Amino acid sequence: MNELSLADRTPSEVRALIRNGVWARPTSGLSNGYAQANLVILPQNIAYDFLLFCQRNPKPCPLLEVLDTGSPFVKQLANGADIRTDIPKYRIYRHGELSEEVATIGDYWQEDFVSFLIGCSFSFEQALLENNLPVRQIEEQCNVPMYRTNIACAPAGVFSGPVVVSMRPMTEKQAIRAVQVTSRYPSVHGAPIHFGNPAQIGISDLAHPDFGDPVPIRDGEIPVFWACGVTPQAAVMNSKPEIAITHAPGHMFITDQKDTAYSIL
Repeated sequence: MNELSLADRTPSEVRALIRNGVWARPTSGLSNGYAQANLVILPQNIAYDFLLFCQRNPKPCPLLEVLDTGSPFVKQLANGADIRTDIPKYRIYRHGELSEEVATIGDYWQEDFVSFLIGCSFSFEQALLENNLPVRQIEEQCNVPMYRTNIACAPAGVFSGPVVVSMRPMTEKQAIRAVQVTSRYPSVHGAPIHFGNPAQIGISDLAHPDFGDPVPIRDGEIPVFWACGVTPQAAVMNSKPEIAITHAPGHMFITDQKDTAYSIL
């Protein structure tokens, strides 16, 4: 089973495969036409700080839904989905350090947890494909490359850190069209924040992403960078909470909401 065979499956079907351990890989290209979301789970005593962090940094951290304290059940994005089981891979952070990666988080769940679902750039990839624009990690069947930048987020409470970006290579003409296409999706990161010379935003080596997998950049192509929902993970590492849980980069929550629900045109 590969991404192509799951491209036309419904979100509930794909979530069932994830929940049953059948799919444990990145989710780019799955359930085409449906929005995907990043996940951050924090204890309630720092949840307000994180909410404020997202509000101050809407480009990398566009909030889609906040779950009730102690509840693992999604309401608005996929009614009844269980945030403890319906993502292919999770990361457990303790005091800002990555402790482990796991397939489910039921054993780690706390009654004071608040879960945040944040917009993901995978949500506009179908629109890119429909405009004949390349999405290299889907072509290569790998994870999207993600990089820390020298762009600082606006701090809030205990949270601060750099903007993280995802990268998709394109020709200059394609990049201009990609700006037009993705600017219609502000709730899932919107238009690119940079394209061209990666050193201008503090990226020294495209072949070694901080998260995800490297992808080939072909002759005549330039790197195009979008703000990325892994940005909160960098903030979590900086703030060093006793415990925090996130999705593993590239392993998203697939919602029941159509991509077009987040388009402004």
